[in-house]
Amino acid sequence: MTIRELREEGRKRLTAAGVEEAGNDARLLLEHALGVDYAGLLMRLGEEAPADVPARYESLIALRQKRIPLQHIVGEAPFLGLSFIVTPDVLIPRSDTEVLAEEALRHCRGARVLDLCTGSGCLAVSLAVLGGCASVTGSDVSEAALGIARKNAEKYGADVRYVKSDLFEKIDGVYDLIVSNPPYIESAEIGRLQPEVRDHDPRLALDGGEDGLSFYRRICREAGAHLAPGGILAVEIGSSQAQEVARLFEENGLSGVRVICDLSGADRVVTGVYDV
Repeated sequence: MTIRELREEGRKRLTAAGVEEAGNDARLLLEHALGVDYAGLLMRLGEEAPADVPARYESLIALRQKRIPLQHIVGEAPFLGLSFIVTPDVLIPRSDTEVLAEEALRHCRGARVLDLCTGSGCLAVSLAVLGGCASVTGSDVSEAALGIARKNAEKYGADVRYVKSDLFEKIDGVYDLIVSNPPYIESAEIGRLQPEVRDHDPRLALDGGEDGLSFYRRICREAGAHLAPGGILAVEIGSSQAQEVARLFEENGLSGVRVICDLSGADRVVTGVYDV
């Protein structure tokens, strides 16, 4: 069997399993099985598959057929041009959060930065590596998540201090920029999510309470004690939550509130300035 035929067989099997991006996932898993990048795969499509590759590829496809996330199978996920270690202990980094990261990068040079609900550390590490921050602190209530975040910081030599904390509970000091991608899915909606999310992302990182706004209420209420004058709070939101989250910002003393859309035009980030 050629490598091209192997890829096509993988695509068919993933399509039958209901995987949305079957062709893309079949290709990426084949690259992983071969140990090549996309260019390397293209160069070898007409070749016979090495003897050990079909069985290896078969095992990867079988996992994906069970709707195990691609990122868990290969053990990493891309984010802002970097690659982050991921496990079922952390939320898989997604392109939605890159909108928050890109906005934060506009403000973080020379800044003291706090990343609440850091998870894999994709935000904290990206800002530390790319942003020229004065300091970066990441916090999470999950010790398992912090273990993965520390590995990602070590991978890139990023100077990030991690703290186990339920939001601001164990946080001291003040910051020029606070960012967060908190849990924001309504509790009743979690059972309706795709299997990859519902069954494999940690519920702790998804469940935003009855209306999805529980964490925003706490963050907005407590952020003022940890923001320097003129400091910025920036959070990722669900696409239907902009109006309510913006209202919470304003009610808690944040001004210049902005809603930032993603590339599809959906509301994705809310920012505000702490003026005292």
